[in-house]
Amino acid sequence: MMEFPLVKIEVFIPPEYVEKLGDALSEVGAGRIGNYDHCLSSTPVRGYWRPLAGAQPYLGQVGEIETAEESKVEVTCRWELVADAVRKIREVHPYEEPVINVIPLLNHFVIGG
Repeated sequence: MMEFPLVKIEVFIPPEYVEKLGDALSEVGAGRIGNYDHCLSSTPVRGYWRPLAGAQPYLGQVGEIETAEESKVEVTCRWELVADAVRKIREVHPYEEPVINVIPLLNHFVIGG
């Protein structure tokens, strides 16, 4: 994936975990832009899910659709730091199966990274 040296990581997480997540990501170098660190954005969203048999949900009951306020956290990360960033996300995140999207960015090519 070296043709895309930068990625955006999206994580959906309960709002009360956003600050802790930002601190953990900063520990591994994610969210650093130039001379700034702890760079992330958080947008309120409403999540929906249904735990299936065998699930141990953070919130909700097996077989029932659940909904809750969540935060969509977005952070820029260098490709070589992604594995460490995902490990930190899983350490902090309360969900059994967190949604973690890693999206290649063209920024490096467009603005000279």
